[in-house]
Amino acid sequence: MNILLVGSGGREHALAWKIAASPLVKRLVIAPGNPGMASLGELRALKATDVPALVALAQEIAADLVVIGPEVSVEAGLADALNAAAIPCFGPVAAAGKLESSKAFTKAFTDRHGLPTSAYKVCDTADEAKTALAAFQPPYVIKADGLAAGKGVVIAQDRAEAEAAIDDALGGRYGAAGARVVIEEFLEGEIGSLFALCDGKDSIVFGSAQDHKRAYDGEIGPNTGGMGTYSPAPVFTPELIEQTRLRLAERAFAGIASEGAPYKGVLFVELMATKDGPKLVEFNVRFGDPECQVLMLRLESDLVPYLVACANGTLAQLPAPVWRDEAAICVVLAADGYPESPVGGSIIRGAEQDFGEDVVVFHAGTSRDPDGVLRAAGGRVLNVCARGATLQEARDKAYGAIARIDWPGGFHRTDIGWRALTPR
Repeated sequence: MNILLVGSGGREHALAWKIAASPLVKRLVIAPGNPGMASLGELRALKATDVPALVALAQEIAADLVVIGPEVSVEAGLADALNAAAIPCFGPVAAAGKLESSKAFTKAFTDRHGLPTSAYKVCDTADEAKTALAAFQPPYVIKADGLAAGKGVVIAQDRAEAEAAIDDALGGRYGAAGARVVIEEFLEGEIGSLFALCDGKDSIVFGSAQDHKRAYDGEIGPNTGGMGTYSPAPVFTPELIEQTRLRLAERAFAGIASEGAPYKGVLFVELMATKDGPKLVEFNVRFGDPECQVLMLRLESDLVPYLVACANGTLAQLPAPVWRDEAAICVVLAADGYPESPVGGSIIRGAEQDFGEDVVVFHAGTSRDPDGVLRAAGGRVLNVCARGATLQEARDKAYGAIARIDWPGGFHRTDIGWRALTPR
């Protein structure tokens, strides 16, 4: 098979790593990719939102499948254009992608189709939003409506902080993504991420993980796109997985199909496990980042047949995926100043040495000089991932590898996995 993978982050590096290992793959082209992916496939310098150029590239290489990594490609309508060109695609059309690209759409969608979630209010002006705060109790959850690269959410501890977050969002901090805000009830419970694949009609659960959104140890600091994750997570009991499948994933797939946009791809269900069962926090219409990284380390099955089956409507013909018994962990190394103002250009040494078969370092935001020097070129820069018989063993391997990387221009959390490792 010839496969085109779209994207350039740690999620796409993990997908490329797993796709390249498949005996079904003859040629893997990645657009635009990053320096860490250069050994896995051919890199083409195309933007993930340049839909005409990506379709032309898929045609040039006679792609048997295009795999969409990032949400911006979904929002740009890449799947729609590929469908029109009769090129098989793993990833939803833009209309289905509104489950992530508009939080206001998703909240209304949950009302229409009976998905359990938090109380909310959608507001177009700062005055309207500040008035709406009276209907909620602190802490207040303030979200930019559109795609903000994981940074459009503020959990405000008091009204003054909430009003400042409203002013920031509607004042242009997130660009067009902040043209509206959604105020939500703060949900009490434990957060987790469950993934499900769908081929337009049939669906299966495809792993789970638990992320760490806050920038610093102890769950403090600003929200980020994710500072680390691990799988499996104790919160995902068989009962919670089944409840999430029935109440959230399957209702979402049925609902979006009934609205004329059958879902093909992976749905990331971020949920809060509350005393009343799972409630939706938000949907993502792609593999999570950094959740994808630990899923790929734990997936024993060949990934490619599942991607193909989602594209061509044959998911029901495949057996359930096989997962390794080991735990996996991912620790994000971010540039100083992330998430507000990450400092780029610092030199990274030692990230590409051999750390052993159970440790993989995925590139998330790097560049390489002509002389081979690796540099930071993003907010989240490296993902240090490891497998182990237990989470503690995986964690020790990951942090052991981090200690061997020389990068004074970055930082990381030292407590990834703390929920699972803290006695309950």
